[in-house]
Amino acid sequence: MSVQKNSPSSQSATDSQVDYLVVASHPDDAEIGLGGTILRLKEKGYRVGVVDLTNGEPTPLGSPEIRARETAEATAKLGLDQRINLGLPNRSLENSLEARSRLAGVFRLWRPKVVFTHHWEDAHPDHVAASALTDAARFWAKLSKTDLPGDPWYPPRLLYYFSLHQRTLPKADLVLDISDQFVRKLEVLRCYHSQLIQGSTANPTLPLEDVETRAKAYGWTIQRKYGEPLASREGLGLASLDHLI
Repeated sequence: MSVQKNSPSSQSATDSQVDYLVVASHPDDAEIGLGGTILRLKEKGYRVGVVDLTNGEPTPLGSPEIRARETAEATAKLGLDQRINLGLPNRSLENSLEARSRLAGVFRLWRPKVVFTHHWEDAHPDHVAASALTDAARFWAKLSKTDLPGDPWYPPRLLYYFSLHQRTLPKADLVLDISDQFVRKLEVLRCYHSQLIQGSTANPTLPLEDVETRAKAYGWTIQRKYGEPLASREGLGLASLDHLI
């Protein structure tokens, strides 16, 4: 699909709906934190979307045009069903009423069953703001008697992913095995050349090595080669113990 800008309302309600939706502060955050999970969900036939809150610029080696091209390439490799950029201000992202309304509108139109967003603890202020913004937009999306588009919708499940700027390994509430998807996740991340490869002149592979180190660490906790961690503020249920690893 093509990368949409600013408004999800151009498609019919049925065409726009997704099963899983990732909210990301910047292009590449969804891929860093959940690239393997997205690939695994797509393999199972689910509809998956991403909302990038900002264009991620300015950065030392990027531009809005470069970031848009990189995002489009990554989107194609992931096979996403929906992707939109809300055009909110990078470096000064806030849980404002306007931002809350716009994100809640996406929730109502796309009606995801599961929403992923940034973990609430991070060194990057935009990530912390995105986490709070998603919490608030989830609540707003269910309100009646508003000027929000679409019908009220409360995403049943909200999970938090780890796209961190801290050298720490927070405790996860669940870890998804992405051993079979990890090589493809790295291929997707290489689409963001200006941020993850070109920007590391001293050691061009360092950001990708960091991603691999974290994935190995979380994979070790579940006796698998690679894992992606998730956290939840709500209880997590299992239909059975058949697939517990």
